[in-house]
Amino acid sequence: MSEVSSLTVPSSRSFDVRRVREDFPALHQEVHGAPLVYLDSAATSLKPQSVIDAVADVYARDCANIHRAVHLLSQRATARFEEAREKVRRFINAARKTEVVFTGGTTDAINLVAQSWGRAYLREGDEVLVTELEHHSNIVPWQILCQQTGATLVVVPMSDRGEVLREAFEQELSDRTRLVALAHVSNALGTVLPVAELIALAHERGAVVLLDGAQAVSHVDVDVQALDCDFYAFSGHKLYGPTGIGVLYGKEQLLEGMPPYQGGGDMIRSVTFEETIYNDLPYKFEAGTPNIAGAIGLGAAIDYFTSFDVEALHAHENEVLRYATEALEGFPGVQLVGTAPGKVSALSFLMDAAHPHDIGTIVDSVGVAIRT
Repeated sequence: MSEVSSLTVPSSRSFDVRRVREDFPALHQEVHGAPLVYLDSAATSLKPQSVIDAVADVYARDCANIHRAVHLLSQRATARFEEAREKVRRFINAARKTEVVFTGGTTDAINLVAQSWGRAYLREGDEVLVTELEHHSNIVPWQILCQQTGATLVVVPMSDRGEVLREAFEQELSDRTRLVALAHVSNALGTVLPVAELIALAHERGAVVLLDGAQAVSHVDVDVQALDCDFYAFSGHKLYGPTGIGVLYGKEQLLEGMPPYQGGGDMIRSVTFEETIYNDLPYKFEAGTPNIAGAIGLGAAIDYFTSFDVEALHAHENEVLRYATEALEGFPGVQLVGTAPGKVSALSFLMDAAHPHDIGTIVDSVGVAIRT
């Protein structure tokens, strides 16, 4: 194995790291007297200036509610909000804008499916299938749903390398499986699940499939039509966008058959004390004043992200992953956690000589931010 000292920091002629760093104001600062090195993007990404400017411009110029007024500020804000929805549609290749619901984040989107689709269609004895790789946000909503409906939560084990293998998945899949909830990419290990294959297997049993794409959208190409997933959830803040904004993609026929998740303004067409007529898709799932600036900021983040050459991005990421993996393997007493061959640039490790919190404190003292 190569020694750490013999490794060279990767660079790509097609991806100018120094120029990209200039786009992020947070990276212009020093931490404890050292330049900031931010390695916590799996928790939340830093924001480029273009996203910060887009959000600030909403409040400075178009600070108005949407879909509710004819004055110019409202009309401009509405147009920008709906333009952001179209950017999301193109980004994930949804068939139509009505399949793109703005939410408060991935967690909110998953809870929407659990409490709307799940409460409407799950019955006692049904099964919800998840894997050991899931984030808590893709476990707890289904536990709550199973408690509410009498359904059972079934867990697919992962391999020693942090993979979800077809054989293990098929073994837990049954004729009672009604919904499968999968991470597209593991937040902790970086494992890329073979979701297209697993979706096809689930559909053969008649199950609906939700993908948690929070860690995927900034690392892999997402095409919801090619994947044939029924639902896809992701957040803006891990894609260089604002916090508090997310997306639920759902196939139109499924969304049409789901009751509203929350009640309030804009998700209705008319209200009397005797009856409420709900709005059309996607608005029947967007109750109340939405995160207007967040959605517009997400659109700006998509513009920023898609301005780069995708192949150059992936090549650079793979180089960095190789470099970091070899560097960590060169340290005695370090154990890498999650060594699947198909993974993105997320590395988890344990060190015999130090607690994770101590490691985090030590590297923070020299300007390095990591998750502990």
